[in-house]
Amino acid sequence: MTGMTAVNADLVGRVFTGTPPYVVSSVKIAEFADAVGAEGALHRDPDAARALGYDDVVAPVTFAVVVAQRAEAEYIEDPSAGIDFSWVVHANEAFVHHRPIVAGDRLHTAVHVDSVTERAGIAMVTTRCEITDDGGAPVASVTSTLAVRGEGR
Repeated sequence: MTGMTAVNADLVGRVFTGTPPYVVSSVKIAEFADAVGAEGALHRDPDAARALGYDDVVAPVTFAVVVAQRAEAEYIEDPSAGIDFSWVVHANEAFVHHRPIVAGDRLHTAVHVDSVTERAGIAMVTTRCEITDDGGAPVASVTSTLAVRGEGR
């Protein structure tokens, strides 16, 4: 299929739920905060976070991508998806937060394959990760669009 992608559009509508829960730790939050330059004390100091009404340190808003990408791997690595990750570029990422992510959360993710469209040998794959807590309450939604180039381009 030179010049064409082999992304399987038949998986649109499928939901992947096999990724184990992600346990959020204060160490991971601090590492992520360092990586993105989030300097607020609420990302590192439990007392500062509690003073603001949180149970523990609070993740920067984009931390949800860590949880989402881990879960998206179940779809991307599925041989039936037809995605060669070496040909993938992130095209877009959008977040909707229902509440902050805090240390101690156990987060569950359902990855929805929302669309696959192809133009000029590039497949645009949109997934939506619905992240919930142990009680099933919504925490965040992460919508990602991946551009998957066709071989030989």
